Amino acid sequence: MALEPLATRSDTLKKFLFEDRSVRIESVRIEQAWLAAQAHQQYPAPVTALLGQLVAASTLLAASLKFDGSLLLQLQGDGAIALMVVECRADLSVRATVKMRERPLPESLDAAHAADLQSLLNPGGTAKFIVVLDPPKHTPGRQAYQGIVPLEGDTIAQALEQYMLRSEQLHTRIWLAADALHCTGLLIQRLPLQGGAQQTEIETADESWTRAQHLAQTLTATEMLATPQDTLLHRLFWEETLHVFESKNITWKCSCTQERVADMLRMLGKAEVDDILQEQGKVEVACEFCGLPYVFDALDTEALFHASTVLGSKSVH
Repeated sequence: MALEPLATRSDTLKKFLFEDRSVRIESVRIEQAWLAAQAHQQYPAPVTALLGQLVAASTLLAASLKFDGSLLLQLQGDGAIALMVVECRADLSVRATVKMRERPLPESLDAAHAADLQSLLNPGGTAKFIVVLDPPKHTPGRQAYQGIVPLEGDTIAQALEQYMLRSEQLHTRIWLAADALHCTGLLIQRLPLQGGAQQTEIETADESWTRAQHLAQTLTATEMLATPQDTLLHRLFWEETLHVFESKNITWKCSCTQERVADMLRMLGKAEVDDILQEQGKVEVACEFCGLPYVFDALDTEALFHASTVLGSKSVH
């Protein structure tokens, strides 16, 4: 499949409200950042699709954060996938990773059935779905919120819908789709009415929620991946009067740096670093999160233990 020209790719989250402000709509389409996420990690197609869905989901949920922190979605399981983590910050910069066990994927699974996360993560029934809201480090009394629930549902969308209803008491519907080139998502959410709402307001909100679900329920993964974001939104909601919010850009950003890797090598000690250098001719360390490799030659490693300034080669992109 040929890549589209770079200029035509979009990494955008769009937000809307129904006219009565009782239903939130969020749409996301990620392409450049998703390609960057895969630049140093290679996974089987079903795993790539599942991770892409989690990336799209994280941006949909992080878009409503009320603080300048980060949202982490984490799946822990007993299957071929041991761990899947996506972090999305309030500015919609994301990073993601998967830790695999050395075992084959279920024979019946292929990219077309990637939505069945139970076979990949939960064959033994012990998998957990974890949501972490992490405030900024400088926040007074900073304390992260962590919600842990059993991994339920055959898709990430279903698992998140159950979590939002149980933990946040918010009726939420989510559609997700991903392949190696795109990850996309649509969220509709019923917003709580203010205290003292009139019966007519309640009835109008009920009608809006029913209509929003009806309009979106025909979405398919194929349609979401193949259709431009604005075209898809127009196709679904062209008859609705929507309040439009400013679009937000999505970027890929891992926190690893050359300096952090250098600090890790210093902690490892000169003797062990010298042993690696003698055996391999260089020291190469890949970020445990994003897989980006950092390379140090003999001059670089010597500088690690004799100067405060790291002279290491630039990371290999």
